[in-house]
Amino acid sequence: MKHKVSNQIPTQLGRSPNTSAASTAMFPDSNMQIPAHQRAITIGFLIFPGFPMSCLTSMIEPLRAANEIADCRAFNWRILSETGDRVPSSAQVVFDPDLTLADAVDIDYLFLLSSPTASFADRKGAEGHLRRLARHGTAVGGVSGGVFPLARSGLLDGHAVSVHWCYEAAFAQEFPNLPTRDEVIVFDHPRYTVSGAAAAFDLMLAFIEDRLGGDVATEVACWFQHAVVRGRGVRQKTPTFRRESTADLLPSPVAKAVDILGRHVSEPIAVEELAETVGVSPRQLERQFKKATGQSPSRYYRTLRMKAARQLVLFSKEGISRIALAVGYETVPPLVRHYREEFGISPAEDRNKINRFRVEDNRPLPSA
Repeated sequence: MKHKVSNQIPTQLGRSPNTSAASTAMFPDSNMQIPAHQRAITIGFLIFPGFPMSCLTSMIEPLRAANEIADCRAFNWRILSETGDRVPSSAQVVFDPDLTLADAVDIDYLFLLSSPTASFADRKGAEGHLRRLARHGTAVGGVSGGVFPLARSGLLDGHAVSVHWCYEAAFAQEFPNLPTRDEVIVFDHPRYTVSGAAAAFDLMLAFIEDRLGGDVATEVACWFQHAVVRGRGVRQKTPTFRRESTADLLPSPVAKAVDILGRHVSEPIAVEELAETVGVSPRQLERQFKKATGQSPSRYYRTLRMKAARQLVLFSKEGISRIALAVGYETVPPLVRHYREEFGISPAEDRNKINRFRVEDNRPLPSA
């Protein structure tokens, strides 16, 4: 059954069906008592080789600080891997998991952290363990590239998904039936999807506020100088190419044009039609667009399509001809020419280079 989508973090995050006994290892002398219905929440982080380390630390550190500030063990965390082996992050810092996915019990929330190309060694078995946890009340989510293996498991079917802007074309190509949102956090009960590290920090602040109150959450934010706590419906910031600005700061006609171009990557739209749609003349649009972004609309549009093509080259197994069609090219040669002009390398060479890098160094790139 499809669940109603909500962009608001639920107000009873701490009341999960699963509860685990509070650990006394960190706060043996604590006098603060947590009510029986609010025993320590256990959050699991399932990490894959090449996962973005910043996302993991952005979730664990605010929980650790909240425990210290409140002088109680309100949150437990466990690092999981599929096999129990050590897992290198995208920065090549190695993590030792606490337990395997198969051994996970009494986990209230489980977040997958990975690159978009991550996969299970034993997909059938691992996905079975994920579904078992979900059936028994664990709220499951994906952070950054972690939405890819979560979507492949089928646990996002019927749910809206927050996808980082640098992965959105690859995600849409692989999962055309999953609705995506550009909000930084999407809660579509009982699934959480988070676009990146800063958004993951925001989600943990919401957990902390619900569990320990707004004063503790504010103090945690201040500990880390996290000045802006983002709430419901906040959209992702995306860069304007070759400019020191973000898309949300663009003048209205240009912002509207950028939005339209982003929605017509596979179905090219002419500048004249674009100008008419946003309510200005083609000459006005050219002038305003170049002033705001440093590029003409047509050059900006080509760069946008090339970036979408590169996502498909790096994060999918689609052939070059299908990638060309996906970004609005009827034939391969113009795609290859524009791709080389943009990135200094052909799509095939780019894919071979990245694949060789993964095999030799076990580092999927890039990761957000």
